[in-house]
Order: sequence, then C-alpha cells, then structure tokens
Amino acid sequence: MSEVDQSLNLSSSGSVFSPGSAAGSILVIDDEGGIRESLEVLLSLEGYSIKTAPDGEQGLRMLEMESFDLVLLDLALPGQSGLDLLPQIKERQPETPVIMITAYGTVENVVDAIRAGAENFVQKPWDNEKLLADIRSAVARYKAEEENLQLKRTLKQRYNFANIVGKSEIMLRVFDLVSQVAPSRSTVLIQGESGTGKELIAKAIHANSPRRDKPFVPINTGAMPTELLESTLFGHVKGAFTSAIASKKGLFEVANGGTLFLDEIATMGSDTQAKILRVLQDRRFMHLGGIQEIQVDVRIIAATNIDLRQAVREGKFREDLFYRLNVIMVDLPPLRSRREDIPLLVNHFLEFYANENGLSPRRLSADALRALIDYEWPGNVRELENSIERGVVLSSGPVIGSELLPGHITGRSFQDALLEHNPNASLFDILEDIERRIIVEKLERCNWNQTDAAEQFHIPLSTLNQKIKRLNIEIRKRGRE
Repeated sequence: MSEVDQSLNLSSSGSVFSPGSAAGSILVIDDEGGIRESLEVLLSLEGYSIKTAPDGEQGLRMLEMESFDLVLLDLALPGQSGLDLLPQIKERQPETPVIMITAYGTVENVVDAIRAGAENFVQKPWDNEKLLADIRSAVARYKAEEENLQLKRTLKQRYNFANIVGKSEIMLRVFDLVSQVAPSRSTVLIQGESGTGKELIAKAIHANSPRRDKPFVPINTGAMPTELLESTLFGHVKGAFTSAIASKKGLFEVANGGTLFLDEIATMGSDTQAKILRVLQDRRFMHLGGIQEIQVDVRIIAATNIDLRQAVREGKFREDLFYRLNVIMVDLPPLRSRREDIPLLVNHFLEFYANENGLSPRRLSADALRALIDYEWPGNVRELENSIERGVVLSSGPVIGSELLPGHITGRSFQDALLEHNPNASLFDILEDIERRIIVEKLERCNWNQTDAAEQFHIPLSTLNQKIKRLNIEIRKRGRE
C-alpha cells in the first residue's frame, strides 16, 4: 500500500464528528499534493475545516489572513524547511499548536522541533488513529486555553473576576448573582465546602462595590480562641485583660468604610455571635474593657463550610444572627459538580505556577487531564491547585504526565504509571527517572540554590552539576529568598 493510499484508509479512523461539524480549523503545509489531498479527506470526515498550502511562503500568508486551531507542517519543504518555518509561524500565531510531519525524522529533528515550539512530531506513513488522537488532543487543549483567556478577559471587563475561573452554568449563575449584589450595602453569606474559593468571591464582591477603594479585611474566626478573637475584632483598652499593655484598634475600625470578611463564622462562640449581631443591627460596638461606643460603616461578608440552617436547628448557631447574615446567600458548588471547569482551572494554574517558578510553559498529557476530570476532589479547587503546583515543580520538560500527579488522584504509584506509559522501561530508565525527580524536588526546596542542594545531598557541587547535566534538568530562576 502506498503512502497516500495508507493515509486514505479511513475505515478505522474512528470518526466522532459528522462532516461539517465545528471540530476546528487546520492548516496543512506540505509540498506533496497527494499528502495534502489525503489529509484533507481524512480530517474533513472528522469535521475539521481544512486549508492547504504547498510551501512555507503561501502558508505564512494564510496565517496572516486568518487564525487556525492547528498547523500540520511538513519538515522537508522547498525553500525554507519546516524547522525554519516554525519560528515564523509562532511569531504570527504564538498559541496555535504545530504538529510536524516527516518521512525523515531523527532524534535531532525531534528535539529541535520541540524546542522551537512544536506540539508533536509524526512520522510518514502515519497511523490514522494515532494522528487523529494527537490532533484532537492538541486542538482541544488550544481551544480550552483560548476559551480560558477569553473568559478571563470577559470576567475582568464585566466583573473584575480575573482570578475566578469557570464557564459552567452553575458558576455563571454565581457570577451574575455577585455582580448584582456587589453594588449594594447588603450583608452576604457565602456557603460552600472548604477549598471552593469563598474568599475569592468575597474579594470580587468588594472589588465591584462602591467600597473598592476602602480596606478589604479578612479574618479566619475559627483559628482563634474567644478572647483573642474578640480583641482582634473589637479592639481593647489598656488593662482590659492581663496582656493588654496598650490600647489597640479592632478590625471593625480598620475596615471602616470597607468590607470585613468573616471566614468560618460557624465556629464562633455564642457570646461573640451576640456581639457581631449588635454591630449588624446598630453599627456600633465597644472596645473590650471600654465604655465608649464606636460607630462604624462596615459591610459584612461571612462564609461557612457547613450548613448554617442545620447548625441553627441543632442550637449551635444563633437563629437571629443567621437571618441577619443571610440577607443574600451565595452558594458555591463543589468542584465535582462543575467538572467542565477543570480544564480551564488547570490551564490557569499551569500558567501561574510556570511563571512563578520561572519556567517555560507547561501542559498536561491527555491521561493526566482525564485523571483530574475523573477525580472526586474532596479538597475542591484548592486541592486541584496544589496538585498542579506539584506537577509543575516536579516536571523536567513541557509535558506533565499522570506520574507527576499525587498517587491518590491517579490511583497508581509513580512506578506503575511509568511502566504503564513504557512497559519496556529498563530498571536503569526507572531509576534514572526517580533520581531526576528527587533532585528536582530538592532543588525546588532549596530555591534552586545548587550549593545548598549539594550540601543537603552530602555530595560535591561538581557531582550534582554532572547529574543535572546528565539528567537534562532544566535549571530555573531562583525566586525570592
């Protein structure tokens, strides 16, 4: 079977799109007419919109005229090679993924292409299933990233919600509710499981309110004993208690004119609840040990990770305070109820932690993303963020595989994941990969100070540098000390 005939063998392509469906737009740059034709037929049946160019010059002109979701680029082109063309493509459309295609692939070509920004490298004659899988994965990731950027721009323009990511219907309803209540003076109660982003919502309400230029003051009320909590909230006069050696303002005064965010409010004792209720009713309070009333203009936003109605029924929370707080309820959904938001959140955290650690852009492999989507997320967005940070820190290249995710998420050990990915891996390969990860983790903990890392490993610095070179570990910028 010829190369063209092989690529036109569509019976096993596993098409999941009907012709004409909006799967994405692809530009094919290849000097062989038969290859262009075969790819056009194969990809059109998958629902992609296809444009073709016989050389780099025409391909670049097309890229200047319209945007594409993917470029399939031949390595051996007349005039400029694919490797010469790749940086020019990235200059015109930096985020568009490029898959290189060639009949003459070498290790050096693959390395050069990946370093220049290629998404993947495919050998002729290709396997239809493998090629289509690579294309679907690249296009889906590109669309998710573009959607994430567009969503960020829209939310930032409309609501100043730049750090809150979500496109699910349930989160869009939350955004709409927040945008409606933000301009008011009303007290807001945010209810949701731990890690769902309650403080981010509180900050968004404040940032979109007339109080935006005044203080936003958060306090975790569950982290303090009663006496310290009341002193922190209301302030005290000198001598109010044994350690009160000087008078001190409370957070209600600090937040005057702005917003006070009371997190984990259900943990407060009944006496403190009564004092909070009085401030909500009268906008007045007294310092601990004081006799003079102080008037404040403070908006209260409270948050809880338990059902306050149930706490009221059980006598653990004052009913009158509950109704004072529950003027407007914002109910944040757990992450498992909005799984369609996970790819957007993943891209958001990948970008953030790559930038924070001075790394080149990172992306998840398809199996890693699937593991994250399938996981139940008891720790919600905070747990997802920690998992992505871990993967970025431990990664030694642009792709983060499932073996870099916590084992309780993937349900398998690092060794299992490595062997599953490469069942023919030798003991040397496995040990070398483990060594690489241990060194990267140690360097990260030492803020990428190689001298400190060598001392902690009890090896000479020259030995560590040799290992870093042999294991192709990417040295990162040192952060703040």
